[in-house]
Amino acid sequence: MVSRVTTVAFQGVEARPVDVQVHITPGLVGFSIVGLPDKAVAESRERVRSALTASGLAMPAKRITVNLAPADLPKEGSHFDLPIALGVMAAMGAISADSVAGHVVLGELSLDGQVAPVSGVLPAAMMAVGRDEGLICPKPCGPEAAWAGDGLSVLAAGSLLELVNHFEGRQMMSQPRPAMRGGVSSLPDLADVRGQESAKRALEIAAAGGHNLLMIGPPGSGKSMLAARLPSLLPPLNPREMLDLSVVASLAGELEAGALTDRRPFRAPHHSASMAALVGGGMRARPGEISLAHHGVLFLDELPEFSPQVLDSLRQPLETGQCHIARANHHVTYPAAFQLVAAMNPCRCGHAGEPGHACRRGPRCASDYQGRVSGPLMDRIDLRIEVPAVTARDLANHAPREGSAQVAARVRMARLMQAERYGPASVRHESGGGPEPERFETTCLNARAPQGVIEKHAALDPVAEGLMVSAAERTGLSARGYYRVLRVARTIADLAGQGEIGRAHLAEALTYRGLDAGALLAA
Repeated sequence: MVSRVTTVAFQGVEARPVDVQVHITPGLVGFSIVGLPDKAVAESRERVRSALTASGLAMPAKRITVNLAPADLPKEGSHFDLPIALGVMAAMGAISADSVAGHVVLGELSLDGQVAPVSGVLPAAMMAVGRDEGLICPKPCGPEAAWAGDGLSVLAAGSLLELVNHFEGRQMMSQPRPAMRGGVSSLPDLADVRGQESAKRALEIAAAGGHNLLMIGPPGSGKSMLAARLPSLLPPLNPREMLDLSVVASLAGELEAGALTDRRPFRAPHHSASMAALVGGGMRARPGEISLAHHGVLFLDELPEFSPQVLDSLRQPLETGQCHIARANHHVTYPAAFQLVAAMNPCRCGHAGEPGHACRRGPRCASDYQGRVSGPLMDRIDLRIEVPAVTARDLANHAPREGSAQVAARVRMARLMQAERYGPASVRHESGGGPEPERFETTCLNARAPQGVIEKHAALDPVAEGLMVSAAERTGLSARGYYRVLRVARTIADLAGQGEIGRAHLAEALTYRGLDAGALLAA
């Protein structure tokens, strides 16, 4: 008799069903696993054997064959232990085959029969909901699986023996409840930053519209301090965003005790990070930092110190909000709708342009250092600001300063205006032009509004349009830069509560592309 248990294999954020087929026949004693398993799956034979022995069940002296179908789909990870063990027990007659029927099973077994937590429980639970089946998972992952839906039946087992007792009616396992991560310390407050009023303004605009931001300034001017306070200005994740992000975090094994959080991620990798670590990839094509920063912030400190090839790999995800990883044995897509915030010194010595400082290498020191960041990547950064050194007068000023709560309130109002503007009824499919509206996965912000939509909602009056054309011609502004300036101007107008973009809004947006404000206003 062949017993069958359903489990999953992961391809990107997608959980694909895998049929675990177990056949026990007389013959030469052996335990073989076929179906394109990796090393971790092949080693599950010893974990299953020891776990069954510890649970009081000896392996039969027969030939055991486990087939993981479909056979051409790579199987990776230790979560195949529990479905293989249950399949062997069902084939031996130790448990009823009907007990595991209608369930998606995943979990890693310890040698003493305990069920250890695994990654990817949330996408597996979502697949089980789609198939109208239940889920059997490790006990620590139960709260994570419960987020997939109220109608999902979850058996969160702490051990193999506990699961057998539940099947036989000697012990009943309770349904786990969704858990939110609590006890998180408060975020750094913007009131801690002394001086840097223009940088605070740029940070507020970046938070309101989801714009990419680059801060250039000498060491100790507060660039990292400002970036660390950006999360305190951002609104919490909505339920859809929280679920999208948690699926990626679950695959990466970064959900603590199966609890979700509505706080937007803030990822700050070291400048020695490789391309696979930042973008994703490796032998198992795991999600990278940009996917773990989905719906949040990716902060790259000391930007020119990153490898130029690593930085250029961000260009496509910044445009599409997705990361496509193509390998010889993998072709997966991870979400990567992140907000890029970067900081850098003006030159290698860090003090170019400061009064009283003379560099021996002159202007070439700054040009060579900043040239490590390619022009196409710079063209995708909406706000580029200079953060000068903080003066002693600023540090000695103890006057009350505006905190994160006040700025976050203005950011929230600006985002509400964008939510109303870019609602499903206001955006149509670009192809076909049918009546069905295009639905964004999340609230669409100005920074990611499609070109046709931003042209409609960022229309300029003749005076402002003349200023825009004049500035674009004088500076050689690219087509991408042209629309990014419009998006920033739209955000500035939203912060001011204005429905129309004025000349002052556009002039301020142009200054963030590195243009001279006085010349623009005089134009």
